[in-house]
Amino acid sequence: MSDINPIIRRCLNTMVVSLSCLLIAVPASHSNAESPPRPNIVIIMADDMGFSDVGCFGGEIRTPNIDSLASNGLRFTQFYNAARCCPTRASLLTGLYPHEAGMGHMVRGGKTDKPNPYQGYLNRECATIAEVLQTSGYRTYMSGKWHVGEFRPVWPVDRGFDAYYGLISGAMNYFDIRKAKRKGLHRHFAIDDKEITPHGDDFYTTDAFTDHAIRMLEENADKQSPFFLYLAYNAPHWPLHAWEDDIARYEGDYMNGWAQLRKERYAEQLEMGIINPKWKLSPQDPAAADWNSLDEEKRREMDRKMAVYAAQIDRMDWNIGRLIQRLKQMDCLDNTVIFFLSDNGACHESGALGRNFRKDLTGPIGTVNSYHSYGRSWSNASNTPFRLHKHWTHEGGISTPLIIHWPAGIRGKGVIRSQVGHIIDLAPTCYDLAGTIYPNKIKGHDIKPLRGISLVPFFNSKTTRPRTLFWEHSWNRAMRNGDWKLVVNGKHGDWELYNLADDRTELNNLADTMPEKVDALEKLGREWAASCGAHWIP
Repeated sequence: MSDINPIIRRCLNTMVVSLSCLLIAVPASHSNAESPPRPNIVIIMADDMGFSDVGCFGGEIRTPNIDSLASNGLRFTQFYNAARCCPTRASLLTGLYPHEAGMGHMVRGGKTDKPNPYQGYLNRECATIAEVLQTSGYRTYMSGKWHVGEFRPVWPVDRGFDAYYGLISGAMNYFDIRKAKRKGLHRHFAIDDKEITPHGDDFYTTDAFTDHAIRMLEENADKQSPFFLYLAYNAPHWPLHAWEDDIARYEGDYMNGWAQLRKERYAEQLEMGIINPKWKLSPQDPAAADWNSLDEEKRREMDRKMAVYAAQIDRMDWNIGRLIQRLKQMDCLDNTVIFFLSDNGACHESGALGRNFRKDLTGPIGTVNSYHSYGRSWSNASNTPFRLHKHWTHEGGISTPLIIHWPAGIRGKGVIRSQVGHIIDLAPTCYDLAGTIYPNKIKGHDIKPLRGISLVPFFNSKTTRPRTLFWEHSWNRAMRNGDWKLVVNGKHGDWELYNLADDRTELNNLADTMPEKVDALEKLGREWAASCGAHWIP
């Protein structure tokens, strides 16, 4: 394991750890009375949440439990996702670029005859965190949104999870899965290997996902094994659905509009030290609406939309608090590593003001009989201070707030880390924490070597290491080499070049003045794309 072990050992010598936090099923070469228990690992993923939405990253939304994880742990301010839900989830689970896992784009409903980087479900040339941790005695659980394989045998229970509850598919009605984005659209929802149709007056996905996650951990208490939990919320992805009491706490708060909200969040980020003062607030998205041109009725409607969105995050935070409290009651919190992050930037989909996807569902925004999105104007505010949104590989699409909390292993409290990280790093970080060797084969299948690195050396050190990272989604392409970033929008766009140390909000395009740098970086991108089958040259 990493050089952090002596720290863990000193901390744990003073702790009383419950049986639910101890490991007995370890390889013989590691089993002795001197060995400290390996940590439990919890990864909490939000869906379509912007960089600035939670309080500890500059937002006004009430997130006391997430903020507490940050104030007692670490905030990584330069951590990246893979630009959209399915690719990010594939990379998180496997430690590979999404194309290497078969998820270069989005899910497909059926199996392809020719496996390829865009096949739309996890391939057998990758291993999930659950599959690898199972080999060294971890119990593995998942609750929430899967979205990397619609059919058997690519459900969570087929890919290493001992228990599963949640949404196999993508977006769904939070209150009633039967009322989908369009009539006749089927969404898969499952307990383990059995498909179910959850609904009822008290059903709400965020609450249900947490209920079942807690239940899984309680059932693990007598297993005498460490656990890995992947809790993947669908909040705050559209449709805008929240409990009315939660909405009421925010309604009226957003009547100053998105442009003013961006300014307020940017000022808060500067005060917190989340962003460098050299990084100027990007201009308002030109495709966003002008708040001042809206009539009072439309302003009230847009205030309601953002209030529901805020309520979705508020409710997620409340549920994370429930999980934290249960870990405390189980005497597991100190030796549980908790990661919190988002799968991509906030979502611009459906225009400047959003829309109702189901015209036949005419209930108030936020209720079961509605299916609204909040639109590009609010998304621009959620991604403060960056440009663009989910889908794109500009910073607004690929930047995520990352929080790591581990009292037994992280010395600093409330520390901000500026080291560059990527979603491909979570799997190797988990293996480092668990002392688990990444295998060459899983279940008889040869698997690809990891692309990411362990973040554990960064937990208690400012030490960094040079990174070269790559992105491709829907022909939006980018690479980061040190502080240099090359990025292009769409299949036939022009390359843009930025020095992120000075200009992370991507306002000063240096491509025309530094063509040699563009050529050198683009060559690296082509080599990467060829190595994993990603689109690069139109």
